[in-house]
Amino acid sequence: MLPIKKKHPKVKSKLHPRNKHRSRYDFKQLITSCLELASFVSLNIYGDESIDFANAEAVKMLNKALLLHYYNIEYWEIPENYLCPPIPGRADYIHHISDLLGAYNYGKIPSGSKVKCLDIGIGANCVYPIIGVKEYGWSFIGSDIDPLSIKSANKIIEQNKTLIGKIECRLQNDPNDFFYGIIAKEELIDLSICNPPFHASQAEAQAGTLRKLSNLNDKKIDNPKLNFGGQSNELWYKGGEERFVRNMIRQSKKFATNCFLFSSLISKQSTLKSTYKILEEVGALEVKTVSMGQGNKTSRLIAWTFLTKEEQKKWKDTRWK
Repeated sequence: MLPIKKKHPKVKSKLHPRNKHRSRYDFKQLITSCLELASFVSLNIYGDESIDFANAEAVKMLNKALLLHYYNIEYWEIPENYLCPPIPGRADYIHHISDLLGAYNYGKIPSGSKVKCLDIGIGANCVYPIIGVKEYGWSFIGSDIDPLSIKSANKIIEQNKTLIGKIECRLQNDPNDFFYGIIAKEELIDLSICNPPFHASQAEAQAGTLRKLSNLNDKKIDNPKLNFGGQSNELWYKGGEERFVRNMIRQSKKFATNCFLFSSLISKQSTLKSTYKILEEVGALEVKTVSMGQGNKTSRLIAWTFLTKEEQKKWKDTRWK
């Protein structure tokens, strides 16, 4: 006998109104776009079609289906054990940050390849640039400290004609730098985005993976056979998210006139206090915070600029018209 069927809302109301993933996954529809997904779909204990979200291959195949169905990405592969990100959450960041740019641009979201975005930590999956290119036509620079991530992202770009010439990957040779070695002296970037490593150590990251797998399986997992949650540079940074964001903000000051709007995802509420403090210390002229939600998880997008009102007007009048 099946448990009482859960009543699910038709729309994930916490997601951005333009997010293509506000509705529950329509697996029949996704399978029509990606037949490979079919073997991973079955009825869960409530009688709903779903996949096993603790199965790395199933999650990867779901991502392939979503990217193909909604963004026409025909090739998407990532190396084993690299981060396989949730597409709805990635899309939410792009849509919310586009709204912030629009707020600076007389209410009109700047679009087209003239808008250049830097993704700090593009990863092997290239998902943020894919969504930004497909939804708003932006062009991207994707940086990463991992050569294999750069190689993987480049292959995704090369295998999808609609991405060629729109995304440029740059290897960051110094893991302590965020902008040096990536942005040229006179180069102008309209927007920078970043999804910082969440954990402060490898042990903390591993414990987080075990908790995630235990929750997905409804039983305690002590030793997962496969950690599909990401590589060390994707998951942890000495000092955690707080120190990562603090260091990035300090360095952003040196590139104050190179970038119109800097931004970062903030996963921990406790990180906000120190983030606001360092932004005040470095002299950020405007700071914006946007709450984002997916399911029971809440995160924040924080954005800042060092440009005066006069500099902002000159920037948008010359670059966004």
